[in-house]
Amino acid sequence: MKKRLLTLLPYAIVLAADHYLLPCLMSDTGIAMVLMLCVMPSITLICSLVYGVRHGFDFLLPVTAMLLFIPTIFIYYNETAWGYVILYGILSIAGNGIGRFFCKKR
Repeated sequence: MKKRLLTLLPYAIVLAADHYLLPCLMSDTGIAMVLMLCVMPSITLICSLVYGVRHGFDFLLPVTAMLLFIPTIFIYYNETAWGYVILYGILSIAGNGIGRFFCKKR
């Protein structure tokens, strides 16, 4: 279990940076929409894809992506951002699942 958490840690750091640092760049509505609808979901998908390729499917990664986003709702957004929790979970499951097919450890 400890090894599994250690392999997850770098990806959790990338997801945390995605969720907590990128909102600081939102200076107007246009930039916010690009970040929220394109950049942040893409980073989540790519991070999950890379994790899936390197380590196979792990349901802990989508749960981590979702749990890391929840506090940002109260920090940066409002209650309308709850839908993004589900979006990031689905994107993370999809990326992790797709990456699993290309996993080197079979």
